[in-house]
Amino acid sequence: MTEQPKPGVKASPPADWSTEPERSHMWALTLIRWIATGVGRPLTRLLLHPITLYFVLANGKARRASREYLARALQRPATFADGYRHVHAFAATVLDRIYFLQERFDLFQVTTTNGEAIHRPLAQGEGVITIGAHLGSFEAMRAGGEARGERVAMLMYENNARMINAMLAAVAPKAKLHTIALGQAGAMLALRRFLDGGGIAGLLADRTLPGGAGRSRTHWIDFLGRPAPFSDGPFRLAAMLKRRVVFSAGLYHGGNRYELTFSELADFREAGNDSREAVDQQVREALERYVRRLEAACVESPYNWFNFYDFWAAADAPSSPAPASPAAP
Repeated sequence: MTEQPKPGVKASPPADWSTEPERSHMWALTLIRWIATGVGRPLTRLLLHPITLYFVLANGKARRASREYLARALQRPATFADGYRHVHAFAATVLDRIYFLQERFDLFQVTTTNGEAIHRPLAQGEGVITIGAHLGSFEAMRAGGEARGERVAMLMYENNARMINAMLAAVAPKAKLHTIALGQAGAMLALRRFLDGGGIAGLLADRTLPGGAGRSRTHWIDFLGRPAPFSDGPFRLAAMLKRRVVFSAGLYHGGNRYELTFSELADFREAGNDSREAVDQQVREALERYVRRLEAACVESPYNWFNFYDFWAAADAPSSPAPASPAAP
């Protein structure tokens, strides 16, 4: 259930990112696909500049959301150049997904920070749930794992960005795009089996579903200086499945440089032995660690966070969350 603002405080409804139109035109993606596979990455990257300029000038709503976020991450007023750099980084990671899917790892310089956080449990045969954000490139993380012989699946709602996913699948038809569709019959069983086999299941936790979902709660947690909504659903999923949870991100550092970074958020392997109240507390603490880690990554690599909508939608949200309501039965 959702934690509500304080009584008497008027708050606008949170922005519904799921209703935002996909910001890609099929003809543009088709052209980029043809050029990317035909002339190579260096020349195709030149196209990113007019594409970025068009996006920045034409999409005022996204431009304003970018400016607000960047002002918080940079701790100063964001300039037009900052907004341009933000969108260009997003466009660059979308383009690079094509090459990662084609397994063109030779095109990139990829480093790893704190890799033992995920490699150690995998070496012991444990399946791990990684929780990231719309931060950098999940494709870089997935490709890095599969290059080491690890099995990686993405937990997702398939309707999200279906056009670009279909296009990327067309670009690399031989790519092993393993996804587990949440909300469908048999999804939990498929996920449990995948984790039991030592796989990595990744999902993004920086967006809440409109109206909430099942047993999850939305918590208002301070993020870059202002309360923002975060769902604890991913962590309740990990607690239910009794899994270790690791933060993961494939940060883009310009040019052909990516950094895969990991840090442990929680270990729910013994969660079944605790009371419901204890599990609730563990989930809340894990969510808060996630938000702090995400916040640190946004400050360290501010142009990597790609939520181009009003993330802080409720202008008068409470400065501290109200006591949690009991979970839905």
